[in-house]
Amino acid sequence: MNDTTPLLTPSEIKPSVDQINGLLCDLNHILLGRLELHRLVVIGILSRGHILLEGVPGVGKTALIKALGTLFGLTFNRVQFTPDLMPSDILGTNILQEAENRHREMVFQPGPVFTNILLADEINRASPKTQSALLEAMQEHCVTLLGQTRPLPNPFFVLASQNPIELEGTYPLPEAQLDRFLFKLQVEMPAVNVLQDIITSRRHGIPPEPQTIFNTESLQQIFELLERIFLPVAVAAYIARLVSATHPNSPDAPPIIRDYVNFGASPRAAIAIAEAARTAAFIAGRPSAGFEDVRFVAAPVLNHRLLLGYKARMDKIDTKMILKELLESVKEVDTKLPSDIHFDGEIKNK
Repeated sequence: MNDTTPLLTPSEIKPSVDQINGLLCDLNHILLGRLELHRLVVIGILSRGHILLEGVPGVGKTALIKALGTLFGLTFNRVQFTPDLMPSDILGTNILQEAENRHREMVFQPGPVFTNILLADEINRASPKTQSALLEAMQEHCVTLLGQTRPLPNPFFVLASQNPIELEGTYPLPEAQLDRFLFKLQVEMPAVNVLQDIITSRRHGIPPEPQTIFNTESLQQIFELLERIFLPVAVAAYIARLVSATHPNSPDAPPIIRDYVNFGASPRAAIAIAEAARTAAFIAGRPSAGFEDVRFVAAPVLNHRLLLGYKARMDKIDTKMILKELLESVKEVDTKLPSDIHFDGEIKNK
């Protein structure tokens, strides 16, 4: 948003907010007991980000992504990642075919990546070569084969899942690819009362069929409105200090960062927090992002971008504990005085 763009008013965004709330209501009815997870996933999609879901088998990761595809009215493809999967199985390949004039020519057969939502199921089971095939698609939204670049449908999202157990024979995602994901979200086991509701209301575990709420045009209108969500300077400064404090050599880093983190988050993380905070404010019906929006999205953005040291494993310190202390230690408003001002408020002579 530039200086000439008019600020949004709550009345302008209310119709879209009501539509999003309707989508969240339907999603919460289809998949029970996941209110915060659903809100974060919708924030991630509306922020045009890719999302990594982590959870044990059977907790509803695939069902969630399939329901989102239908509710948003977007095309959806699923790829089951296995060790023998090849890059061409995802991107597509050129096939030699005979034309009507009996001349043979190479014809491109698009792969499943040519869709709006690509479910990369158990992405950590594929080889690094196959995993890296998604890098260009995730960053540039295009695919290059044999020197020809082809754009992907707009919008394009990768929603990947991975299993935190049964890690034998898997290939952990490299940091460069993890950094392409806007959020990493944990899909936890539902509570006992939710399990009871699932048993009594979901025969054979089959959820109700979702109904399409959005289409490409209405989704594009929301993207245009999101471009006009205001990010105050104070909130931007808070994001910058938060990301800077994830680095152990930063003067603002809390002790837990200095002790257990080897490498902090990149500038891409600061951009991701800003965009996600804008979307969180939009869904809440506010035309301006606030500190509470930053706190809500900071952990999902940062939890896969911190590289912990060996000492963290020895002391049983995980990323969740580190981020909790980080958010508590970094204040919303910087109270430090500039270096050229005395404690009595007088400016030093230069």
